[in-house]
Amino acid sequence: MGLFNGLIGNASEKSIKDIEREFEDILAKGEEIDRAFVIIRDLIVFTNKRLILVDKQGVTGKKVEYLSVPYSKINRFSVETAGHFDLDSELKIWLSGTEDPIQKQFKKDKSIYEIQKALAEFVL
Repeated sequence: MGLFNGLIGNASEKSIKDIEREFEDILAKGEEIDRAFVIIRDLIVFTNKRLILVDKQGVTGKKVEYLSVPYSKINRFSVETAGHFDLDSELKIWLSGTEDPIQKQFKKDKSIYEIQKALAEFVL
């Protein structure tokens, strides 16, 4: 069910071992992955030092943007859950020194609560 959820836009938690192999060239010395979520092809990765937002671009997904956000730079975040007519959930993260938040869209699912919990653990 995890693959199907990922394909339709629901966030699903990904195995840390899989992510560690994929991120071995990106992680700093002593940095460890705590949790990771996949949304279609994109990833939200929580390490012990930072939040990494991965945007796989293009048809093949070979072009990848890695946005590293130190937890200390996150000013606030919000979660908007899905309703009866609005089926999408939304995560917004504001960084110090910026006006516009980083936004991620989710389909109606409960994974956004797990992502919000992980953000709260690292930011608060």
